[in-house]
Amino acid sequence: MVDRRVTFPAKEEYFTGPGVKGWLTKQFFTAAGQIPIDRSGGQASMVALEKGLEVLRQGGLFGIYPEGTRSPDGRLYRGKTGMARLAVAADVPIVPCAMIDTDKAQPTGQRIPNVVQVGVRIGRPMHYPQYAGQVENHQALREITDDVMRELQRLSGQDYVDEYAASVKGRLAARARGGIEQAREGLEQARENIEHARERARAGLTEAADKAREGLATRRARPEGGAPPEASGPEDRGPAAPPPA
Repeated sequence: MVDRRVTFPAKEEYFTGPGVKGWLTKQFFTAAGQIPIDRSGGQASMVALEKGLEVLRQGGLFGIYPEGTRSPDGRLYRGKTGMARLAVAADVPIVPCAMIDTDKAQPTGQRIPNVVQVGVRIGRPMHYPQYAGQVENHQALREITDDVMRELQRLSGQDYVDEYAASVKGRLAARARGGIEQAREGLEQARENIEHARERARAGLTEAADKAREGLATRRARPEGGAPPEASGPEDRGPAAPPPA
């Protein structure tokens, strides 16, 4: 929708992947003019912003996603102030652009996009010359950022959440890890229960086999018909016959 080239920051992982695929990915993003950005924040992220500032000072267009990461649920989240810092440092306007239905075209984690018509709604430029050069005016940076996010909400029609998307993703990931850990514990408990059941079953079979052997030995010791063996001791014999006359 824009004839001029737009340079975007791309996550650093696109430039550091291993193997042939990693090399090809790096070449593609480099050829497209993308700037690697370390998303850990702080000074690491400022390196990419400095490169973006160079693009703006040379009269180029620099595209930046103020949320810092993809929305976990399609809602609009609180913007980070890097966008405002660049605007006041270069004294250039911010052009708000709302991306429409890109989450439907390729949901998070899906490799092959869906055939969905997507679009961009472009708002009017928002310029803050009164704050030009005030890169350490954190209150002004926050004010500018919030203004832009309100305009993006108007353009996109999204629900707004006054919280960083990265924080929400962190909670969801922690909850998922907790669920996985609980599932592992449940599986381990189930394994222990199964092992205990096996041991009880083995003990029961052993006991039953022992009783069966004892019964078999008792039956084999009896004479046929079940009568006890014939007595042979002298005390068990009948009275002695009288002597002949």
